[in-house]
Amino acid sequence: MTSTTPYAQLTPDAVLAAVESAGVLTDGRLLALNSFENRVYQVGVEDGAPLIAKFYRAGRWTDAAIAEEHAFAHELAEAELPVVAPLRIGDSTLLKSGHFRFALYPRHGGRAPELESAQNLMWMGRLLARMHGVGARGLFRARGTLDRATLIQAPSRAVLASPLLPAAQHDRYARAIETLDRLIAVRLDAPGMPAPLRLHGDCHAGNVLWTDAGPHFVDLDDARMGPAVQDLWMLAQTPRALGMLLEGYAEFRDFDWRETHLIESLRLMRQIHYAGWIAQRWDDPAFPRAFPFAAEPRWWEQHVADLMEAAQSFGELDDA
Repeated sequence: MTSTTPYAQLTPDAVLAAVESAGVLTDGRLLALNSFENRVYQVGVEDGAPLIAKFYRAGRWTDAAIAEEHAFAHELAEAELPVVAPLRIGDSTLLKSGHFRFALYPRHGGRAPELESAQNLMWMGRLLARMHGVGARGLFRARGTLDRATLIQAPSRAVLASPLLPAAQHDRYARAIETLDRLIAVRLDAPGMPAPLRLHGDCHAGNVLWTDAGPHFVDLDDARMGPAVQDLWMLAQTPRALGMLLEGYAEFRDFDWRETHLIESLRLMRQIHYAGWIAQRWDDPAFPRAFPFAAEPRWWEQHVADLMEAAQSFGELDDA
């Protein structure tokens, strides 16, 4: 196993052996689920419901940071929020097998949420308000914050060091990043902004599953400190949808409307981070297969053009 092939030794036999090391008798069935940063499998259990086994990418999170994620999930579940929390095996939720760290979860199925419905949007808003109420009770100390260092500076360094970025785009990309970083800093650090709280962090529709009983949240792998609006804007495809989410939110928690001015900055930070994430992970064989477009110069040309346009929209970049 190397940094470029982090899961080379995670064979089907190794997955089953890891799960059985936790005292679970598997039946040999194994289904790989859609995940790139980590590796996630549905594992059949003898005389029982299948479990979900999540194997963490080496070097991404410390043990302390993963422990905070797991503790937050359990804190939310204990507050009767519909969150899938890891199972405790003995006295721990973070398990180890060989080089790998992993966790086991109960399997909770569901369908994609229908977020065109005002009723469903308000339901999600109420749940997020309750989640943030719990999140505001404490701090993440090991997981960090949704900040410029994490979402702009580190990923942009990965892009500038990557052969994926065409040489002709290097200077334009660097200029756009420098300008956006400076302008976004003004918005994130504006006086009077509410204190950050513990968030889901990656609350898009793919991390919400719906059943006849309603929605439940999955995958707290990107949980960090940050502004409440981070968990709202990715679910809101239109201003109407955001309004419905916030109407439900207000039933359980006050929302500071100044945070809506952060949405465009958060959107750009996610866009920058996405490109940097692909560049940073390109040596992992799963990434060229999953994101072949990133090998095409035209994709980077469009990405840089989008960043230049965003920087110009802030009124400070001359694209001469």
